[in-house]
Amino acid sequence: MKRNKKERQERLRETIEQTPFITDEELAKTFGVSIQTIRLDRMELSIPELRERIKSVATHQWNETVRALPIEEVIGEVVDLELDTKAISILDIKEEHVFSRTRIARGHHLFAQANSLAVAVINDELALTAKSEIRFKRQVRERERVVAKASVNGNDDKGRTIVEVESSVENEPVFSGIFVMFRSNDDKGEA
Repeated sequence: MKRNKKERQERLRETIEQTPFITDEELAKTFGVSIQTIRLDRMELSIPELRERIKSVATHQWNETVRALPIEEVIGEVVDLELDTKAISILDIKEEHVFSRTRIARGHHLFAQANSLAVAVINDELALTAKSEIRFKRQVRERERVVAKASVNGNDDKGRTIVEVESSVENEPVFSGIFVMFRSNDDKGEA
């Protein structure tokens, strides 16, 4: 059943407040209207486009900054960060990320997103990946959005930090990894 404009806009505002990283395309599907209608509704409601919402959420939620590498070196856009606890990044798969014939994302981009997020979550001036165990769970295609979530899960028997990363597309798992991280205060003789 189609809603009238006022009802649709009210639900649109609520939906975006609950899930600020939702795309106009996803909203159009949800509400059964065109992408242009969603854009016009957003403009009337003074709701910024996705990229601006991501920046806004990141600016308001971060009380810490990445220490182990410059933020621009993290693959994807970091949208949440609590050092030594958790982090989230978003990577939109574009033409430069896929094989030209199949339009499937090259695996090293998914790995790079997860690995750089594992480095970013470490609260130290230097963090390096000592070891990783990864698993690709399904193919990722051009125009899909990969959300990577990293969580710090203690230390191994050598005192190195263990970071688990789960990546998904629309809540469907596509990649998982366990990263064992050296810190600058770790015993240098172990490397």
